[in-house]
Amino acid sequence: MNRQSIGELISEAMATFIIIGLGDSVACMYVLYDPSPYANAYWGVCIAWGLSVTIAIYVTGSVSGTHANPAVTLALAMFRGFPWKKVIPYSIAQVVGAFVGAAIVYVLFAPVIDHYNQVHQLTREVGGAAGVFFTHPGSFVTPMHALVDQVILTAFLLLGIFAITEQYNEMAPGANSGALIIGLLVATIGASMGYLEAWAINPARDFGPRLFAYFAGWGSSALPAPDNYWWIPIIGPLIGGIVGAAAYQWLIYPFLPARQRAQQQPTNR
Repeated sequence: MNRQSIGELISEAMATFIIIGLGDSVACMYVLYDPSPYANAYWGVCIAWGLSVTIAIYVTGSVSGTHANPAVTLALAMFRGFPWKKVIPYSIAQVVGAFVGAAIVYVLFAPVIDHYNQVHQLTREVGGAAGVFFTHPGSFVTPMHALVDQVILTAFLLLGIFAITEQYNEMAPGANSGALIIGLLVATIGASMGYLEAWAINPARDFGPRLFAYFAGWGSSALPAPDNYWWIPIIGPLIGGIVGAAAYQWLIYPFLPARQRAQQQPTNR
């Protein structure tokens, strides 16, 4: 592995570290405090998650492209020519970064987590405050319904990302503003659908913190989780990413006027 490849993996780990370090922290602010500063301002939670993605892109995008999500990496390999040999290393780096990000959140909020569990007569073993680290089904949502939800939510995510980053899309944001729009896309998905199961839409975002929580005392409430839920925020986003990317590549990309003009230009020989 050459120096550039190592740098790309560090970049991907750093990206998910930033996203989880900031995103799970706002989850702590939402869950652990009474009254919560976000009790009547849920959009604040969504925008914090979205801007964490934006910041991650600005920090790491020049090195690795800031996939920060195995579902994005897989979709780019299938439809945008990203090297298949990098898919697994990128995904592992993303999980590692998310794991370390969760560890930082724990360092920050451990006393508050313990106080919350004490006040509510909960323990880590039964899942007390686990929701600040990883996702779980919301009210009235079964695990299998959550799987369908994650496919749909991640399809929206990749549909948007492919549109925002497409060179032939004349409506895509210009200069370096794409990072902000992707962040707003993440925030919008959370604001419109996040209560279903906390909008994982990213296997690394869920599994990295879930793995950390397992070792930090949450045990089986993290892995395998009630109803063996742990695999749903992994498989659902991977499928959904393919669906959303395919929808853009097959239903929008062929009809982009700029692409059609480029195809009609004579080749210089």
